[in-house]
Amino acid sequence: MSRMKRVRIFLGGLLTILYAAILFAAGEEGYPVVVTLISLSMLVRGANYLIYYLRMARHMVGGKSILFNGIIALDLGLFASTLTDVPPACIMLYLMATHLYSGVVDVMHALESKRLGSHWRLSFAYGAANVLLAALCAVSLNAPERLAMIYAAGLFYTGCLRIASAVRRSAIAYIP
Repeated sequence: MSRMKRVRIFLGGLLTILYAAILFAAGEEGYPVVVTLISLSMLVRGANYLIYYLRMARHMVGGKSILFNGIIALDLGLFASTLTDVPPACIMLYLMATHLYSGVVDVMHALESKRLGSHWRLSFAYGAANVLLAALCAVSLNAPERLAMIYAAGLFYTGCLRIASAVRRSAIAYIP
């Protein structure tokens, strides 16, 4: 990983932690902010996947999966942007589903990496934390005032992992 990419990832992690602190301080009033952040993040992720597909992935093996991921993420982002007037329990279900899906995929990836003898602990920890956040969403389904706090906890953990990955030494030696 280049130095500039490490700096970008580090600053992105700090910005994510800042957003988490703002959301945690907002409390119950953070509901519209959570909806906006969820929809914007999914829209940006979908657009990035589609741009990546158009630039490079269409010539790669498995490029169609990137196209489908981009379309699905863009669609979920558009759907989430319409959820501002629904009860917070619906957003809690939406948040629970995304954390559960991400957690299961990360745990499966970590187990596959462990089987191959590669680094797996950080991916497993991230997946387990996402599954734990999904369980917390399921327990707090009848208490939607905790929505901003749960989302802030996920953002904080993601920010910390971004910073950890930015300062971690890479196994590949780069020649400057």
